[in-house]
Amino acid sequence: MADFDAYRSEIEAAERRVAGAIEPGIRAFIVAILVFVLLGSFILPHTGSVRGWDVLFSSHGAAAAAVALPSRVFAWLALIFGVGFSMLALMTRRWALAWTALAGSALASATGLLAVWSRQTVAAGHPGPGIGLVVSWITVMLLTFHWARVVWQRTIVQLAAEEQRRRYAAEQQSKTLLDSVDNPDAPRDGSAATDGAR
Repeated sequence: MADFDAYRSEIEAAERRVAGAIEPGIRAFIVAILVFVLLGSFILPHTGSVRGWDVLFSSHGAAAAAVALPSRVFAWLALIFGVGFSMLALMTRRWALAWTALAGSALASATGLLAVWSRQTVAAGHPGPGIGLVVSWITVMLLTFHWARVVWQRTIVQLAAEEQRRRYAAEQQSKTLLDSVDNPDAPRDGSAATDGAR
């Protein structure tokens, strides 16, 4: 019985390791392309001649173009979650990192809407949203969609594994109770059997 308990604990530990991993399949390739596109969008103009890197670090005329806070926040969120956490999740295949990339990309998508809107309502004489801002916003929304599919698929597998583990534990418990009712004098562990053999 002790050997069986040890074996069961090893199985449960292996299930927990598998449940914490993701298998994005073809989506890994799609996400990798989107990360590359998002990274490339930082060299494109986000407004006027101000590129994404200039928005990040407030350089090369960002102040003169009246780059507002939503644009800076969006650029940082897109870089940290859309690029950083997406690459980490792809390399490590960890569910927690994929979930973080999803949450951050969703937040960046909402902030991207504010960034585009802030460039459309900027005072007269200042440039509107550039191609880089639009491309990065659409790319972040696509990343959000694909990470949501990966995380949701992994969540369904986790729930199924937990349900199967609970069902197995309930069956083992009911089997043990039935055995003890059918044979109340039977030893509960291997100690009595060992004593009898001596």
